[in-house]
Amino acid sequence: MLGENQRDSDEDSEDDESERGSRKRPNVSSFTTLLNSLISGFLPNWGCLRSGNNMLNIPTQAFPAPGSQQRVAPSGQSGRNKVALKPGHSLMDWIRFSKSGKDLTGLRGRLIEVTKEELQKHNTRDDCWTCIRGMVYNVTPYMDYHPGGEEELMKAAGMDGTDLFDQVHRWVNYESMLKECLVGRMATITTKAAMPPPSAMGLAPPQLLAPPPDKDSRPRYDWFQTDVAVHLVVYAKRKIPSSGCTIVDLKGGVLRLEVLLGKMSYMIHLSLADEVEGNLEANTGFSVGKIQISIRKQAKGKWTSLGQPLESHNTFLRKKDRALYYRDCVLVSKTEVNHNSHVFRLQLPRGTVMHVPVGKHVYLKALIKDTEVVRPYTPVDQSLAAASHNSSQESDLYLMIKVYPDGVFTPHLSSLHIGDCVSISGPEGTFSLRPLHDVTHLYLLAAGTGFTPMARLIQQALQDTDTMRKTKLLCFNRREEDILWRCELDDLAANTDRFQVEYVLSDPCDSWSGRTGRVEESMLEEFLTRPEGSKCYVCVCGPTAFTEITIGLLKQQGFSEEELHAFQG
Repeated sequence: MLGENQRDSDEDSEDDESERGSRKRPNVSSFTTLLNSLISGFLPNWGCLRSGNNMLNIPTQAFPAPGSQQRVAPSGQSGRNKVALKPGHSLMDWIRFSKSGKDLTGLRGRLIEVTKEELQKHNTRDDCWTCIRGMVYNVTPYMDYHPGGEEELMKAAGMDGTDLFDQVHRWVNYESMLKECLVGRMATITTKAAMPPPSAMGLAPPQLLAPPPDKDSRPRYDWFQTDVAVHLVVYAKRKIPSSGCTIVDLKGGVLRLEVLLGKMSYMIHLSLADEVEGNLEANTGFSVGKIQISIRKQAKGKWTSLGQPLESHNTFLRKKDRALYYRDCVLVSKTEVNHNSHVFRLQLPRGTVMHVPVGKHVYLKALIKDTEVVRPYTPVDQSLAAASHNSSQESDLYLMIKVYPDGVFTPHLSSLHIGDCVSISGPEGTFSLRPLHDVTHLYLLAAGTGFTPMARLIQQALQDTDTMRKTKLLCFNRREEDILWRCELDDLAANTDRFQVEYVLSDPCDSWSGRTGRVEESMLEEFLTRPEGSKCYVCVCGPTAFTEITIGLLKQQGFSEEELHAFQG
């Protein structure tokens, strides 16, 4: 996103570059802490650490953890309560400090098993341990580096904070940020009665999700073949959204197909029975709920099976319980938008079919200073006019990204050359176009790079929504040169009666004749009109403070939860 996560205002920082993505944020400020603190992404999973002659096996975590930060909160609750950090306590400062070789655990490199009683003893500001997903960390050294402040971290002091952590940030990898703070594993208590009898076949894998009462409601798949091709068919048993619900990756003979059905995810994961061509075709019958994947065989002949099932094959789970899957995309162009922002065009690999629906975002991942850093961004189209040329068929991704010179992630992106690769996840977020189906007046309030999710919303409203009589964008920036796609917005407004745009500058030059200042009540009262018989909807995107203030003002003006949508980060 320069998009959903990357917004700027008068206080630009790459920390506010973490997207506005999905729905209601759980009312748990508890671990907004470790989350905000860890707002920088993650490190490769690691399998085991040694302590003397003892081996401590550390389970590989499925990342990102469940419970995404990427949700849109109609109420505007952000959950991010940043504090002013002392000089020298930025994210990069923490990375440098954690790699300095200092003992951050207090155990001189030993790894121990921690009992519940032992964990509870370490619950003070100067001695703070917490547990996430079975692993215990000494977060005492991290207190002064945490953007949420020590008060937030202390809410998980001496406790298991896994549930609180999972409910807020799906994409944050605490393993990277707290690797040097690892104390050890939580001790487990087992009894003979709890141990299952041994089996020659081994233990069955745990059931991730109890099947629904009506088993017939679960999607299923089948396959058929000719001498030259193999065809896999998914029957969703429900209508399929017309925008981007299918992601297919074919690489090295392994087929991974994920179908997004609301909050649920159906997956096919197979090592194919024989060699195939690298390309594939995906066709969807939206109204009948059918998806067909066609792959050409390298050699003519009949297969006796489709292939060997792999992890998570033929499973129907909650989307948030799936780990993100990344594929390497190639940078094919970089186009300047303004003095500090570019549109990066990324080409999906051969064998991948993926479209990102309006209002959704993707995660970008990169290894920076030996640490995996992750950031979310909302794709845009190549231009505001691109949608008129059937951009839904465009397979490349366009990301409008502002480069923060002192940031962690965007300088790395800016340094990439044409032909370099970037790891990108599938679509995330729970934004839905359904509320817009009978809306007559759509109002978009964007600050800085909060404009990016609005770009495709504008196109959607003007082209695909029959009832929409007016779409208005109020764009907040610091200076005139910061406005994104201004010429395109002005051209669209000049040629389309149904679209209107206004700009607000907080630091204008003397020649500026437009609106000035910051978001405030009288400005919104003037901009957001409610014609008789109209149905209005308001979307807000920008830095956390901007979003919270704006949502509060809108509620004061009588807008209900159902009429508001805040892209949060």
